[in-house]
Amino acid sequence: MISVRKLVKRFGLKMILRGLDFEVQPGEFVALLGPNGAGKTTFLRILASLSRPSMGSVTIAGFSLPKEAAAVRVRLGVVSHQPLLYGNLTAEENLNFYGRMYAVQGLEERITQVLEMVGLSVRRRDLVRTFSRGMQQRLAIGRAVLHDPQVMLFDEPYTGLDQDASNMLDGVLSTVASQGRTVVMTSHDLARTEALATRFDILSRGVIAASASRSQMGKGDLMDFYKASLV
Repeated sequence: MISVRKLVKRFGLKMILRGLDFEVQPGEFVALLGPNGAGKTTFLRILASLSRPSMGSVTIAGFSLPKEAAAVRVRLGVVSHQPLLYGNLTAEENLNFYGRMYAVQGLEERITQVLEMVGLSVRRRDLVRTFSRGMQQRLAIGRAVLHDPQVMLFDEPYTGLDQDASNMLDGVLSTVASQGRTVVMTSHDLARTEALATRFDILSRGVIAASASRSQMGKGDLMDFYKASLV
């Protein structure tokens, strides 16, 4: 579903990604872990077609980036540090806008389903600018899953969420994974990550330093694996 070969990303003279290779099979849930500054967000921005690689090849669902970015975007759901919502529109209006952009069938019913899933049904007609950071993150997750994408990219999705909202996101991610969707997620919350992902890749110094499947590790081993990979 995702194939990356010899990916390089430079900002001026600074090299962030250094010939990175990365592959994800359909239905895999990959946790991309690493210290701050390792290049995780840069990498996800490239996968999301929001940034161009300096060198290397990237394909998603058989489409090449950046050449076929439009075809890729239709198949992606993205949750980033910015919620990508319109503050002067209601929650319902935001989802209606994105749903029309993606030509979602049965849109009114789908919006109701999504708002229930992220726990915002009672706030559907409230302006997004009145929402807390956590509530905006909930709606951003709803926006990302609205069109039922093949591939989902989550960049630190737990940021700004309280315990109830984090539990909600656990359920959303579990549902997405159970439906056979392909997921790549960055997170510093190793405990939640260990319970959700099927594979763990450690990004360090611009390359994948180590990779292991859940079946290769015992419960509670992720922290030790993470630390050992950064030595």
